[in-house]
Amino acid sequence: MTIAPQRVVTLHYVLSDAEGRVLDDSRARQKPLEYLHGHGNILPGLEDALVERAEGDELSVTLSPAQAYGERDEALVREVGRDAFSVSDLEPGMRFQTPGDDGPEIVTVLEMRDDGVLIDTNHPLAGQSLTYRVEVLDIRDATRAELAKGHPLPPGTTPDEVEDKKMV
Repeated sequence: MTIAPQRVVTLHYVLSDAEGRVLDDSRARQKPLEYLHGHGNILPGLEDALVERAEGDELSVTLSPAQAYGERDEALVREVGRDAFSVSDLEPGMRFQTPGDDGPEIVTVLEMRDDGVLIDTNHPLAGQSLTYRVEVLDIRDATRAELAKGHPLPPGTTPDEVEDKKMV
């Protein structure tokens, strides 16, 4: 079986920046990535590189910023009031996840100012070329419940559990 839309793929990966620094390693976390191919669960450039790959395949994929988290946009660096944060002990480098127009976004505190906080809502990896070293571990057809949800479900999840979660 090869990777194609409507299939759940399990893989290990090592993510590195252009200087070769490891940013993430699924093996180090002892947790492979599982995603539903064709449903936007992973970066499009990586998903494209995985099409037609088979279990056991290993590959290295380098994505430009445009294929990964986009170019940096300095318009996304701005000052907000301190009251925008529920945390009182803010420090540069702190990151928070907040709701955004297109889903959750990461906010990075850049600087504390007298009247506010300078924040950056660019993705922390925006503007960077990234390299993924990938090993495909498993490929299987998605269940109807997974197709309905748009992502893999924990093993043993029943359609009734999916419906129950939709209603919550």
